[in-house]
Amino acid sequence: MSVQFGRWNFEGQPLAPDDIEKVSVALAPYGADSNESYSKGGINILYRAFHTTKESRREKEPCISRSGAVITWDGRLDNRADLISELRDSLTANSSDVAIVAAAYEKWAANCLGKLIGDWALSIWNPREPSLLLAKDPIGTKHLYYSFDDKQLTWSTILDPLVLFAGRTFALNADYVASWLLSFPAAHLTPYVGVQAVPPACLVLLKEGKCTLSKYWDFDPSKRIRYRTDAEYEEHFLDVFATAVQRRLRSDRPVLAELSGGLDSSSIVCMADSTIARGAAETPRLDTISWYDDSYDNSQPDFNELPYITEVERKRGRTGCHINVGALRREDAFPQIADFEGDRFAATPIPNRDLSELFKRFAAYMTSQGHRVTLSGLGGETATGGGVPTPTPELQDLLATAQFSTLARQLKSWAVKMRKPRLPLLFEVVRGFVPAARNNTHPVPWLHSGLVRRKHAALCGSPSRIKLFGPLPSFQHHLHALDGERRLQAYFVLQPELLREIRYPYLDRGLLEFTCAIPREQIVRVGERRSLMRRALLGIVPNELLNRKRKRFFRREPVKSISTEWTSLVEMSQHMVSSSMGIIDPNRLLEALQKARHNQEGPIDSLRRTLTLEFWLRHVTTRGILTNSMSTRREGWSSSLEVKELQLPAQRKGSAS
Repeated sequence: MSVQFGRWNFEGQPLAPDDIEKVSVALAPYGADSNESYSKGGINILYRAFHTTKESRREKEPCISRSGAVITWDGRLDNRADLISELRDSLTANSSDVAIVAAAYEKWAANCLGKLIGDWALSIWNPREPSLLLAKDPIGTKHLYYSFDDKQLTWSTILDPLVLFAGRTFALNADYVASWLLSFPAAHLTPYVGVQAVPPACLVLLKEGKCTLSKYWDFDPSKRIRYRTDAEYEEHFLDVFATAVQRRLRSDRPVLAELSGGLDSSSIVCMADSTIARGAAETPRLDTISWYDDSYDNSQPDFNELPYITEVERKRGRTGCHINVGALRREDAFPQIADFEGDRFAATPIPNRDLSELFKRFAAYMTSQGHRVTLSGLGGETATGGGVPTPTPELQDLLATAQFSTLARQLKSWAVKMRKPRLPLLFEVVRGFVPAARNNTHPVPWLHSGLVRRKHAALCGSPSRIKLFGPLPSFQHHLHALDGERRLQAYFVLQPELLREIRYPYLDRGLLEFTCAIPREQIVRVGERRSLMRRALLGIVPNELLNRKRKRFFRREPVKSISTEWTSLVEMSQHMVSSSMGIIDPNRLLEALQKARHNQEGPIDSLRRTLTLEFWLRHVTTRGILTNSMSTRREGWSSSLEVKELQLPAQRKGSAS
């Protein structure tokens, strides 16, 4: 994980020394291993490294290719050996990732992007044309933001410099706000009109006065994997899962795995142990860190994950770091203005105060053991069919492919298992192909009526209609679930206090391609979630984990802190920034707070998000970042992205020198 910042001034003017110093200070906490730069004509690029592999220590970035292209790379290249074999010339097994990328760009130009497997984000300045290319991997685990006007285009790994040093204020993006209040905004959105994130699997190209956005890769709906026996599917799953884990064990330091007691994190740890035992991993050691809550033991004993964590540790013969979060719980868990009173700028509505005690201990353990890479089980449910077992994708596949006899048989089996009549189940299957009717209710009743009217779809989370003709319905469901993972990755921000490169084996491109291509009934069977995963990992993961029911989550509602802070909350509701921007109806918000105070049911998550948004708006408004307005025009693109020219004012071509 490394960070970069760049600016292309179309008039050919370089960044002023004071501006370079400001940006360098902003980047410094995220990359202490190097401080490098490139400057020529109107192009300035700053780079700071955070090394996680032995090859990265030999990198010098920005990297200048043979033709003079300037490449700045933040990532991990998983198919190094294949690319080295294909490119050959001047590359060796010890070549750095960025050197391989440079050689690939020399041979295939922008067509190389689809060949780069791993987690990455890059910029390529080509002075010969001149042009600038920005791109991210298909999942979007790395960040890369950009903004442009008639004078310049600026890009950065972190959002702060694009906002703090823009020399202007920004209108608030209504699409972002509406999505934020419900769940997570689309991966290309930021809170600021005029500042966007490069979408996953996409490239942004600025050339000849035009800025275009296009997809360079996508999952292939025509790819089908069909075997005769379950054993063949299980063997293939083990192969791609082992590869996904092995790729993320590439580190010259010990790797730390998050072990939560769930099936996803446990399977990663067990597979990593197997990989290390057979000498196929580069990391010298795998450690684990777990947090659990034993305060539930009397009332909800099943919520304590420690027994399942212990089973995995018993199998591997090692005890990891344990943190009892029950002893660390804060009573003031509801959002407060103090959440945004830290010295550090909060570019998004994520509190900027000091780390919680949990993550302070997390950071201290990482520092003591020399960890820079952590493994996370996020994405496991998407890849392996977690959640409540549903027959809908399977039955929709059978309907779309006119397998009516099989459809009737499976419909009966699911109806018996779910103890439901067949007709309602069939109705759910068919309804998925019909455009959803407009829902006049929304989960946030205290919103301003104007915002609700303009952003109704985002606020209600209207489900996407499944197409009867085209890709299999189960494939469409996969992509919809993957979009949720991409949104979640875009939501995460880098934390310099807990500096690490997080890797996600279940978001591996090869693994996701496999699960998209196999029959749905392999992944989820009648009443049985994660069927293929459980069958394949038998003997690798302890049976207690394979046979346990779905990991449950229990949340105490933070009503006590509402009562404690009631006076300040009432005062706040009389002078809300979000009200002046046409987002919140303060009277309805106060009613909702009153209900929560008295333990009445209501949308607590949305209430929490609304208060967080208000406190964040005060934070950025005080710093002079936002105008007192909110843009209502649509920002961004649909999921079916094609080449598209962005709104770029008339400009002079940049200098090629």
